[in-house]
Amino acid sequence: MKLSKPMPNQWLFTVACVVGALALGACSSSLKAPATADVAVSQAAVENASSADGTEFAPAEMKSARDKLAASKRALAAKDYKAASDYANQAQADAKLAQAKAGSAKAQAVSATLQEDIRVLRSELDRAASQ
Repeated sequence: MKLSKPMPNQWLFTVACVVGALALGACSSSLKAPATADVAVSQAAVENASSADGTEFAPAEMKSARDKLAASKRALAAKDYKAASDYANQAQADAKLAQAKAGSAKAQAVSATLQEDIRVLRSELDRAASQ
């Protein structure tokens, strides 16, 4: 019985498939650790924004951050590490924006209080000077 020699194109195709499969496996496992870290960092960012009263002063941004964090966790569970990382980074950005808005709103409230205190002191000084 005579064995037929494989065609050179068949070998090339087989080698390309094996290399492609190995590359895909390596990529997905190499993305797992960074994606997991991104999700953890985003979780911390959402918690920090929440504790900084982000929910009160920036509810839309907080909702967006929580939704994207949930999406990143779903993608991570589905082993879609690229999407998990992307959603996690977006959630982190939204959480940081919410935290910044909360800080700004608090600073404006303090500023308004100080301005009112200054106005009261000036009026008392004016009244005392006129007596």
